[in-house]
Formats: sequence, structure tokens, C-alpha cells
Amino acid sequence: MNNRTLVIVAALLLAVLAISSSAFVVKETEKAVLLRFGELIRTDYEPGLYFKLPLVHELRKFDARIQTVDSSPVRMLNKENKFMMVDSYAKYRIFDVARFYVATRGDQSNAVRLLAEQINDRLRNQFGVRDLHEVVSGQRDELMGDITKNLNEVAQTNLGVEVIDVRVKRIDLPPEVSESVFQRMRAGRELEARDHRAKGEEASERIRADADRQKVVIQAEAYRQSEEIRGAGDAEAAAIYAGAFNKNPEFYRFTRSLQAYKSSFNDKSDMLLVDPESEFFRYLKDPEGR
Repeated sequence: MNNRTLVIVAALLLAVLAISSSAFVVKETEKAVLLRFGELIRTDYEPGLYFKLPLVHELRKFDARIQTVDSSPVRMLNKENKFMMVDSYAKYRIFDVARFYVATRGDQSNAVRLLAEQINDRLRNQFGVRDLHEVVSGQRDELMGDITKNLNEVAQTNLGVEVIDVRVKRIDLPPEVSESVFQRMRAGRELEARDHRAKGEEASERIRADADRQKVVIQAEAYRQSEEIRGAGDAEAAAIYAGAFNKNPEFYRFTRSLQAYKSSFNDKSDMLLVDPESEFFRYLKDPEGR
């Protein structure tokens, strides 16, 4: 390889190196600023391919998509002089990249910190003139809308970012306050439970007393009906016995004697002392009872 070839190869390598160090691409999801020895000289980049001077120009890129500021829970005082732990977040994106770079020196964490401070200040101001019910349910949407609008105006002017939304994730009472609140709630629920229990016992006593009364009435009515039925049965049985006796008195006496024998000699160990000539043995001596 001669000297001329080496020169050409070296020139090509230098050209490739110069192009690779000077060319850059700005994506649709990015915003970029160009610096010359630390001085901001260009910020109006659209998505595409661009070139810069190596060692002279410095390129800084930032994510232009929606970002999240998730701040830590902050202790705040409401209108009722009660402390609350408020956990919030915000959505934002870069609106003016030049202003953003100047305000944050190109550090995204500075933007997050400044926005978190602004959000907490506005939440503290709004919570200070509202009670717990208003910030939790009644006026929460209106409150978040006002904070978002106010913060967006300040953030665009001072930080070059657009605040899209501010939301409260959670509102808790501090631990030392929560315990006393829970104790009051527990006492109230226990009082309510005792009241319901007393009313239930009163109702159960009324039901039990009514059931006992109905039981006595039903048993008395059943006993009366059973006695009437038993009396009618006895009367009917007596009438049947009387009719049968009148039709055949001898047969009636015979069956009654058989029943008496069966009852008297039911157990082998039974002992009966009776005169053999008595009427009791009438049908044992003579089947015809003579």
C-alpha cells in the first residue's frame, strides 16, 4: 500500500468520524436544544436529521412525552384545624424547551422538584379553607381543576412546562390523630350496636310472650277438643256395648269373662286365691256357663 492510498483511507476515516460526530436525529418524542460553548443558540428543532460542529456545539435532548410528578405524602392543616396526610401526583410535558432548559439547567429532576413544591403549596392553600368533607367528596373535582389551571399558568411562565392534570391519590389522617378518631368511631358503633341489641331483645321478648300465649291457647283448645272426642267415643262405645248386651247377654258375659281370665293370668308368677265355686270360674267349669 503506497502513501497515496494511506492518505485516502485516512481521509475517509476522518470524514466518517466527522459525519458521525456532527450528525444527529431528533425524534418525534423528543425536544432538543443546541449549545455553543454553553450558550443556547437553537431550540426550534422539528423531527429529522441535523448536523452540528464537533467540539463547538453541544446537543441536549429531552423527552417531550407526558411525564409524572409523584410527590411524597405531605402533612397539611384544613379549615377544622385537623392535620391530614395528602398524597398527590401531576402530569406535565415540556411546553417551551428553551425556557425549560434555562429554568432547570437541563436537569429533569429539578423540574420535578420545583413542580412538587408548587403543587404542595397550592394544595396547602386550598385545603386550609376547606373541611375534610369538601376536599374528600363535595368539591374535590372543582378543587383539582382550580389547582391545575393556576399551576399551569405559573409553570408555563417559569418552567416552560404544561401541567395537564393534578390529582390527589390519597388523604389520610396522621397516625396520632387516626387512633383517636377510630376510638370515637368505635365507641359510636358500640353504642349503636347496644341500642340495636336492646331493641332486638325487646322484640324477641314480645314474640316469645306471644308465642307462649298462643301455645297455651292452642293446647287448651286441643285438650277441649280431645275431651269432646273422647267423651263422644266413650258414649258411642257404651251405646255399642249396651246394644250388643241387649242382643245377646250371654255372649257379652262370656267375652267379659275371657277378658277377666286374660288379665288375671297374664303373668306366670301371679297367684290368685278364689273360691272354686265362685262365679269367676263359671265358664271354666262349663263352656255354656251353666
